[in-house]
Amino acid sequence: MIHELPLWFEWASLAALIVLLAVDLAIVGRRPHVPSMKESGLWVGFYVALALVFGLIMLAVGGTAPAGEFYAGWLTEYSLSVDNLFVFVIIMSRFAVPKQHQQMVLMVGIIIALVLRGAFILAGAAILEQFVWVFYLFGAFLIYTAIKLVAGDDDEEEFKENVAIRLLRRVLPVSQEYDGAKVRTVVDGKKLFTPMLVVFVAIGSTDLLFALDSIPAIFGLTKDPFIVFTANIFALMGLRQLYFLLGGLLERLVYLPIALAVILGFIGVKLILEALHTNTLPFINGGEHVAWAPEIPIWLSLAVILGSIAIATVASLAKTRRTAAVAAKGVASADAEAPTSSGTTDVGADDAGSEPGATTPTPRSEASGR
Repeated sequence: MIHELPLWFEWASLAALIVLLAVDLAIVGRRPHVPSMKESGLWVGFYVALALVFGLIMLAVGGTAPAGEFYAGWLTEYSLSVDNLFVFVIIMSRFAVPKQHQQMVLMVGIIIALVLRGAFILAGAAILEQFVWVFYLFGAFLIYTAIKLVAGDDDEEEFKENVAIRLLRRVLPVSQEYDGAKVRTVVDGKKLFTPMLVVFVAIGSTDLLFALDSIPAIFGLTKDPFIVFTANIFALMGLRQLYFLLGGLLERLVYLPIALAVILGFIGVKLILEALHTNTLPFINGGEHVAWAPEIPIWLSLAVILGSIAIATVASLAKTRRTAAVAAKGVASADAEAPTSSGTTDVGADDAGSEPGATTPTPRSEASGR
């Protein structure tokens, strides 16, 4: 449902968030650098705390229903955004973005994504208000996406330039080299765009593609466009710092796709049940609502989202810890056996008629020679 939140609260919240984004962008543009783990951790903690406080303010202003929907939507968008970081890593590598400018790329890309998502959210809210049966399509799409995640049939390992990027390359003259964080440069007297512009479009447009499953997912938790948009803002605001904080940890979250599949599948089923509960399609139950279709409460949605993320994180870290321990044990065993193998090889070499006085290199020497 769309909650009757005070208009002053909505406008004040949006204005404060826009100012915060502008300040964040100004800080990044003024001092481009690679943030330390401590700096990234503090910023991520700040944005998470800010989202929690905003939910409490919403609780005081509007009650438990909008606050619960905000927390559920924020957690869902945040968990999906973490998974999207895999692709951002590939994009940065694909375009060889200098590390000190990666913050700026992420920040501008996030702002582009927020503007595009805002239009997407408004359009989605208008469509859902007029055509409730769209929930059937959203639900089916989310279940399909969940199945693809479990099957491992996704394109995250390979980044492919989308239509927007290919069109940009075709229409605009783009230089081969970066010029700091500039999007325009001069080469041999000619004004050209730098690859930085292409990277901005790549991050922003790719994030919009991610919205094809994340926006329907959050609409399965709330129909209020204000809550949908603010949940998206809070999920994306800390994404830049999270990119640097997680780093190699992303590869350790091996069960994250399964957790996301559970969340998306659950919300997909929730959407279909809600569509059945408010059914108006004439070929389903004669156009009447289906009485047995239950309404899933928001507390259950929160429990499923939090439980899935927590279980996947603990299981992933436990698995990678075991894998690392087994690998370390294998290396230790190989090192222990190395002298014996070397000695056997030397004897064989002498028997085969090696030159007198010739020395056989040790394994360490062979390794360093390669």
